[in-house]
Amino acid sequence: MEYRHLGRAGIRVSELSFGSWVTFHNQAGIKLAVDMMAAAYDAGVNFFDNAEVYANGKSEEVMGAALKKLKWRRGSYLVSTKFYWGLNKGINERNTLNRKRLIEGINGSLQRLQLEYVDLIFCHRADKTTPIEETVWAMHNIIEHGKAFYWGTSEWEAAEIVEAIHIAEKHHLHKPVMEQPVYNLFERKRFSGEYERFYKDYGYGSTTWSPLASGLLSGKYNKGIPKDSRAGMKQNSWLVETVTDKDKLAKVQALEIIARDLNCTLSQLSLAWCLKNPYVSTVITGASRVEQVKENMKAIEVAPRITPDILEQIDTIFKVRKEEDED
Repeated sequence: MEYRHLGRAGIRVSELSFGSWVTFHNQAGIKLAVDMMAAAYDAGVNFFDNAEVYANGKSEEVMGAALKKLKWRRGSYLVSTKFYWGLNKGINERNTLNRKRLIEGINGSLQRLQLEYVDLIFCHRADKTTPIEETVWAMHNIIEHGKAFYWGTSEWEAAEIVEAIHIAEKHHLHKPVMEQPVYNLFERKRFSGEYERFYKDYGYGSTTWSPLASGLLSGKYNKGIPKDSRAGMKQNSWLVETVTDKDKLAKVQALEIIARDLNCTLSQLSLAWCLKNPYVSTVITGASRVEQVKENMKAIEVAPRITPDILEQIDTIFKVRKEEDED
C-alpha cells in the first residue's frame, strides 16, 4: 500500500481506503464491520470514511462500536464524517450548513463514533442559502476546538470551493483542503475542465467515492440483478435504472477483455484506473463481505500494469476523447 498526501496537506492517506456508505447497518452489523475493517487495516488502509446521514446515523454507531472492539492505536488511522442533510426534519436541522447545524452535527457524530475527534470533516453538499463565510467560520471553529483536524467539501462547484478558500485566507482561518467527488469510468467531470485547473492551482486533495459505480463496474450486473446485491435490496431500488442501463452494461462487458489480459477482475481494473489519476489522494472502496475487501485491495498490484496504451483502449470503450479531458 502506498500513501499519498491529501493535496498539499501534511497528512497522508492510503491510496485505497474503506467506506461505510450503504453497507454499515443496512448490510453489515458490528461483527462483519469489525472483520472487514480489520481486513482493510491489515492490507495497509489507514482511512475509514463515514457520514452522519449514512443509515440515519446508524452507520457511525456501527463503525464506532467496531473501532472500540478493534482497539487500534488512535494515531494509526483516520476517520471522516460529513454534514449537510442532517438526521431530523427541523427547519435548522436539514439540508443546511449553518453554524448551529455544523456544531451540533460534529458533537452528535463524535458521540455515535465514540471518538474524541475525527480527522477529516466534509460539507457533504453545498448550501445555497447559508453564506459560505458562515460555513467557513464554523468549520474553522470545529478544528480550533480539536474536534477535527482538516475540513473539505463534497460535490461542490469549483467556484464555491475557491470562494471558501479565499474567505479562509482573508481571515486567516483553516481553509478547506480536500474534495470528495464521485469518480469512476462513467463519472469523470469533477477532474476535468475547471476542476483539473483547480487541483493544480490550489493543490486540493481528493477522497473519491463510488469507484465501481455502485457495483456496476464489478460486472455483477451483467446478467441481471442478483438477489443478494445492493441493487436487489428494496431500500436501494433507486439503483435499478443505473445497473440495468444497456449502454453502460455493454461498456462493462467490453472492459472484461482488458481485465482478462491483465489477469485481474473488473473491480480491480476499475479501482486501479482511478489510482492512475495523479489528483486522486485516495479511492474509497466499499464491501459487504470480507472477500470483497481482500479482492479490492489487490487493485494496487494492477495499477502499475496499466500502460498509456491500455488507458487509451479504456477511453475508446467509454467513448472519451483526449481533447475532452483537456478542455
